[in-house]
Amino acid sequence: MLNSLNRIYNVGIYIRLSREDDDKTEMSESIINQKSLLFQYVKENNLTVYDTYIDDGYSGTNFDRPNFNRLLKDIELGKVNMVITKDMSRLGRDYIGTGNLIEKFFPEHNVRYIAVTDNIDTFLDSSNNDIAPFKAIMNDMYAKDISKKIKSSLKAKMKEGKWVGGRAPFGYDQDKNDKNHLVINKEQADTIKRIFTMCLEGLSFYKIAKQLTSEGIKTPAEYYSFEWKSHYNLKYGQWHPKTIRDILTNRMYIGDMVQNRRSKINYKVKKVIKNSESDYIIVENTHEAIIDRELFYEVQKRIPKNVGRKEKKENHLLDGLLYCGDCGHRISITSRRRKDNRCYTICNYYRTYMNKKICTTHSNNYDELEKIIINSLTKMCLNYISKDKIKNNVLSNLEENNEFNNKKELEILNNDIKQINDNLDLIYIEKLNKKITAEQYERVKLKLENKLSIKQKKYNELNNDINDTMTEKSKNKIIVEYINKFLSMKDPNRELIVNLIDRIEIFEDKNINIKVTFNNMY
Repeated sequence: MLNSLNRIYNVGIYIRLSREDDDKTEMSESIINQKSLLFQYVKENNLTVYDTYIDDGYSGTNFDRPNFNRLLKDIELGKVNMVITKDMSRLGRDYIGTGNLIEKFFPEHNVRYIAVTDNIDTFLDSSNNDIAPFKAIMNDMYAKDISKKIKSSLKAKMKEGKWVGGRAPFGYDQDKNDKNHLVINKEQADTIKRIFTMCLEGLSFYKIAKQLTSEGIKTPAEYYSFEWKSHYNLKYGQWHPKTIRDILTNRMYIGDMVQNRRSKINYKVKKVIKNSESDYIIVENTHEAIIDRELFYEVQKRIPKNVGRKEKKENHLLDGLLYCGDCGHRISITSRRRKDNRCYTICNYYRTYMNKKICTTHSNNYDELEKIIINSLTKMCLNYISKDKIKNNVLSNLEENNEFNNKKELEILNNDIKQINDNLDLIYIEKLNKKITAEQYERVKLKLENKLSIKQKKYNELNNDINDTMTEKSKNKIIVEYINKFLSMKDPNRELIVNLIDRIEIFEDKNINIKVTFNNMY
């Protein structure tokens, strides 16, 4: 009997299982088996159990476990002087942490440790105790191997376009029938669509966040974290500009699966680091899109114009569009002065390094500059509309004929492809029925497959050309709509301006270069 060593032991039975249970209120079968084995051991050796400590669903590489910490606390208080586990791996799978417990912590607190199935007893002079460090290393290597296999499995699923995250991204839910597939959350998706629309209207991240907060629109934190009892609750309902930017730049919303953005340093260190974009795993068209692909990329072009514009008492049409033609940096607009009610432009690079005289002021009366830009834009729009009308009159019939001929050719190619596939099926059946030999089948099959490859390639190229033409027509139509709105308004708004102008470059010699979105359409 273990109590024959003239000492009374108060046993702390420790049980651990590294698995996520479906229902945390019920102990898994493996936990029950461990408990049964250890209590049988205690009974056979006439020991007294002080308490049982169970951590169900905790990794052995992590020693920050609630009941394990409670066990250590009871040891420090002198309530427990013997610890029993099924084997050493239940104590932990990190050989440094496990070795520290067995070689230092337990001896310092005069605690006897027993691993039943490993035949380890730290109060006995046994050869099994001598190999305990090696068992700890083996357990550690096992944990490392498991970690590699899990990572490999998750990456394989990522490359297949399957969602493997714990929580679906804002705007989506995990499919109840397939946890690796995402379905749209309509309420959240409506908020995302609203954010994209507001960005196209020229609003900055800050303004979008402020507007959503003032309207009481629920934030992602409110959807996911409302049950947490912490100070974070104080921030609920407050949209942050960074959240807006993250939403506007997230390709998940066009139906592309983007994963592997972050990773843990290793299987022991749980700290998460951001991966470079080159390490992202992206699979296109894996789930239903919330935002149209064309709209998404249009917003990406607009984002730089909405960055870095702080809230001002006065908003300017050209704010965020002005650049220094000499150094390439942004040009900002000063506050309106009281004495003459004027505001001026200034090169940000000059202002930052004023003492070093890098670049120059590029100072212009903003109100006069805005008039010049609007007048110039009006002339460019009128010129574009005139050229566009002439181009349409000359080319419309030709385009219609080309489109008709292309669609007709697509139809013919599609029929040819269908016929070749039917023939492939037919010769396969004839081979099965032994109407033709295997050599005849392979020869005809190769000939048909070569023909199919040529037809399919031509079909894809022609189809892409038609789609590109339709997309270009759609873009031209949108631009014309913006131009007509701009020309029909006495006071154009910022939405029209940011959709017509890419950037405005101002040079020290007062020359101005206006780059418009429709300049490359002639």
